[in-house]
Amino acid sequence: MNSIYSVFKFLVGFLLAIVLMAGASVAAALYFAAKLTTVPDRPVFPNDKTAAQIAGAGAKSTAKASPVSTSSDAASGDAASEKPLEPGAYRALVTQPIGLILRDSGNRDSNRIGGVGYKEKVVVLEDSPDKEWQRIRVEDGNREGWVKGGNTEKVEGE
Repeated sequence: MNSIYSVFKFLVGFLLAIVLMAGASVAAALYFAAKLTTVPDRPVFPNDKTAAQIAGAGAKSTAKASPVSTSSDAASGDAASEKPLEPGAYRALVTQPIGLILRDSGNRDSNRIGGVGYKEKVVVLEDSPDKEWQRIRVEDGNREGWVKGGNTEKVEGE
């Protein structure tokens, strides 16, 4: 009877060890899978152009040419958002977490002319006939180009 009990204890201990090892392996696999699926921060390189550099001297000269105060900035910002849109155009937000590449025409081989950040406000001016590309204008008003379709979300009530 004692030998049967010893064999039973051995089998239970062995199965318990296998279950613990399997559980630890699954937990480790889930941990590393979660780490590998997060989108890393966008790297910044010394030769990257900022949005201000891409906009060019036009925005800088406008800012210098007009004497402004903080109250007139707020008023002009409200006026820009209330500006009537072209027929068929609508306001939208960028939904792609890494932002979008702004191109000079609606195809993948066209020149990159800038970028649009995540959750940045844009005006969608038109869609390409195949709905693959959208021509947009950034809300700041001085950047316009084409982005890959399906990466903006229409803003309701504006």
